[in-house]
Amino acid sequence: MPHNGSMEHNTPLISTIVAGLVLAFGFGLVANRIKVSPLVGYLLAGVVIGPFTPGYVADQGLANELAEIGIILLMFGVGLHFSLKDLLAVKAIAIPGAIVQIAAASVMGVGLGYVLGWPIGGGLVLGLALSVASTVVLLRALQDRRLLDTDRGRIAIGWLIVEDLAMVLTLVLLPALAGILKGDANGAGWQEVLWPLGLTLGKVAAFMAFMLIVGRRLIPWLLHYVAHTGSRELFRLAVLAISLGVAFGAAMLFDVSLALGAFFAGMILAESELSQRAAHETLPLRDAFAVLFFVSVGMLVDPSIVLRDPLPLLAAVLIVIIGKSIAAFLIVRLFGHPNMTALTISASLAQIGEFSFILAGLGVSLGLMPERGRDLVLAAAIVSIMLNPVMFVLLDRWSAKASEADDKLEAEGKLAVPVHHHDGHVVLVGHGRVGGVVSEALKRDGADFVVIEHDNDRVAKLQQDGIAAIGGNAAAPEMLEEAEIASARGLLVAIPDAFEGGQIVAKARALNPTLPIIARAHSAEEVAHLKTNGASVVIMGEDEIAKAMIARLGANTSSASS
Repeated sequence: MPHNGSMEHNTPLISTIVAGLVLAFGFGLVANRIKVSPLVGYLLAGVVIGPFTPGYVADQGLANELAEIGIILLMFGVGLHFSLKDLLAVKAIAIPGAIVQIAAASVMGVGLGYVLGWPIGGGLVLGLALSVASTVVLLRALQDRRLLDTDRGRIAIGWLIVEDLAMVLTLVLLPALAGILKGDANGAGWQEVLWPLGLTLGKVAAFMAFMLIVGRRLIPWLLHYVAHTGSRELFRLAVLAISLGVAFGAAMLFDVSLALGAFFAGMILAESELSQRAAHETLPLRDAFAVLFFVSVGMLVDPSIVLRDPLPLLAAVLIVIIGKSIAAFLIVRLFGHPNMTALTISASLAQIGEFSFILAGLGVSLGLMPERGRDLVLAAAIVSIMLNPVMFVLLDRWSAKASEADDKLEAEGKLAVPVHHHDGHVVLVGHGRVGGVVSEALKRDGADFVVIEHDNDRVAKLQQDGIAAIGGNAAAPEMLEEAEIASARGLLVAIPDAFEGGQIVAKARALNPTLPIIARAHSAEEVAHLKTNGASVVIMGEDEIAKAMIARLGANTSSASS
């Protein structure tokens, strides 16, 4: 074909990625500036390049496939921080919790369908679509609050996996049951229903067995082999190949969802000592494709539904945000977990996403639900995703203002250590590997210190040990004030995230201009960032290791020569 000079120099794939990321960045920046979650900006970017608004329209199919890559990488990353032991530890609450929540949302969906004049099948599909939370939204919320490695985070992830498995079964069974649900007397018999159900369960069991028997040996061995080549490029490629390859293979060979396949690949790899490096290598791609997921959700939404169907849309949103949340809250409390855990699970699951779109589309194609139902599900998804960060902000404020001592009393059976009336004390942010060593040294020296730690389980343990500790994110405005930073004699920022550390340092410096602030970093760029924000001293781990190695070598050489 001869080259046409006036021909557009783009392809649907490139233009979709470029338009999605550029607009997501612009709208996300504006959202962040006005103190709204960047997720809202990403969703609005999708609306702008969607088919329901004037101007450029991106390729919806490509956007969805790109978003699926984000989901795979995200679930692989979660698997890297999870273990089979963690999964089995929460099965007692995750399995009944997810089932009860799905059942509650389904009943509410049938009720809404009845009011709209739909048959029971249409209402059931609507309820099921409104019952299952979005993987990406839930994980982003937990990651932002560093809750993935807490009991609350593990329960939420376990719950999500049960929901995913339930939806895999639903997608298989729905076509077999379509005739019965439509009131067709000649619908499928029990044999036609039980056969696909048994087949699906058998495939899931076969996949899990394959991963535990073959994957458990092959995946860590392969990654160790590549690591020994010394090529960082090959290692990064190996991690991507394992995450995407296992997810795709699971979907093609075992009919397991891509997200579930990726999760198991990560969970198997978590047993390897290279898991942390693997998680680090996938992070940039994971974030980029996760953004494209939100853009693809925005593209699905027709804003005119707010005018066409305001009351049904409000009802659908209330089922997602209020109905599901109440069901989740009640069952978590019934299992004896504290209010904070129940509220966190409720907030995490009060949204819908990718499985909801697939289920709604299948319901329309089978004639179970009118197209109006799919529009309601899509609109409820975008509204719930937009409102989800607001729910977490309210949760954060509630937890800061409410007496956390009450929850600790329920969970631990004893009163929390009060954090008040400190003067000339040290504030320690973070009680992980580094913070734990620092606090031990401060305790040995008899120093007065206060710990700010995001993990409530660690906070409870510290308080149990008689150490003044506050639960929450130190970057939140009220946290440093609660730790009485204005009267402190020093601030030690022991968290590994230098970006968040910079925010903490800047806020502390504003509250106490003469305060000595010591922070940690992993690179020269992080050192510069922390110092720019007001850190007095920044210690880079690599520098200290190098100095210790040289000092140890010098000591050994001296002793050998003498």
